[in-house]
Amino acid sequence: MPAYLRALASRNYRLYFAGQIVSLAGTWMQQIAMLWLAYRLSSSAFVLGTVGFASQIPILIFGAMGGVITDRFDRRRLLIATQALSMVQALALATMAWLDSATPIHLIVLAFGLGCINALDVPARQSIVVQLIDDKADLPNAIALNSFMMHATRFVGPALAGWVVAVTGEALCFLLNAASYLAVLLALLAIRLPAGGPRKASAPPLQALREGVRYTAGQRNIRASLLLIASLSFLATPYTVLMPLFAREIFGGDARLFGLLMGCAGAGALSGAVLLALRSDTAGLAALIGRVAPLVGIALALFAVSTSLWLTVPILFGLGLALLLCVAGSNTLIQTQVDNDFRGRVMSLFTMAFLGIAPLGSFAVGSLAHVFGVRPTLIACGLLTAAAGLIYRRSLPMR
Repeated sequence: MPAYLRALASRNYRLYFAGQIVSLAGTWMQQIAMLWLAYRLSSSAFVLGTVGFASQIPILIFGAMGGVITDRFDRRRLLIATQALSMVQALALATMAWLDSATPIHLIVLAFGLGCINALDVPARQSIVVQLIDDKADLPNAIALNSFMMHATRFVGPALAGWVVAVTGEALCFLLNAASYLAVLLALLAIRLPAGGPRKASAPPLQALREGVRYTAGQRNIRASLLLIASLSFLATPYTVLMPLFAREIFGGDARLFGLLMGCAGAGALSGAVLLALRSDTAGLAALIGRVAPLVGIALALFAVSTSLWLTVPILFGLGLALLLCVAGSNTLIQTQVDNDFRGRVMSLFTMAFLGIAPLGSFAVGSLAHVFGVRPTLIACGLLTAAAGLIYRRSLPMR
């Protein structure tokens, strides 16, 4: 394998990668279709923020316990169960959309259900990677390829979803997502990990959770990375739930333009993932994150004030690139520093910081945009994000 694909030399990781790339494309299609359906039914920034809140708040509430379960039981079997449940949720959405019986309340409830599933699924997916590679030196490359996979599908999925929604409606997007889970289920069934029974935790669940939190708090580098990710998730990532407003009200487009705008940010993130995959090790990665983190806030503020579609496209590309370098780079640093006995719990805290904090941001940004307007809200978020990036950058000499 070329150096930038070296993790794919491992059979188990190769199977996992192939299944996930199909499934994630369907996931992005569903996310775009769900947001567009919510906006079509309500024409409300508040409803968009609430759907985003409902889909991710369970990760904040239950994510830490999901990490305890991930450290205790077989991760492959956990993933088989969570992926099957996600397929059922997608089928329910497809049925409601097909019958034209969906309401904003239905979307909020189903988004909450998927969030509960993800509270276990995401820590398990983050933690299983180290078991899938034959050479542990390939772990940074495997994490970078995971980011590449996520954002390659983020580039393709929204654009495809925008076209499907405009031509046939949201139901087909939900149905295609349900079908995509078959790929990852088949891949998980084909993976062969070393024999072993369920992990026997030496401590009860609550005590194991406290031990994981104490371990994380005592690791300065991991703690600094988690604080940065939490700041970005609260302040920067909620811009995506307001994207339908920009597509329709500011730029006068439809679902296809919505998909295009999301795809631009996805293309930037894809480029960032390629840059990380080309790195041979983690030397200098923390310094790179320190330089890029303030740029996330600058790009977000520029996006908020832009009135030109042609100017917005490169801004979104840069925003996606900078966010990916910060999030995936921090993930790589954490995964290469964490003790394997605490991996599930630490990665659940990463998941909570990245995905669990995001619903609070989505709800706050959606509510503030409803009262003060979209542009002023995102400008303020951009300035605060830049400040958080500068604080992280100042911490680097101590690291």
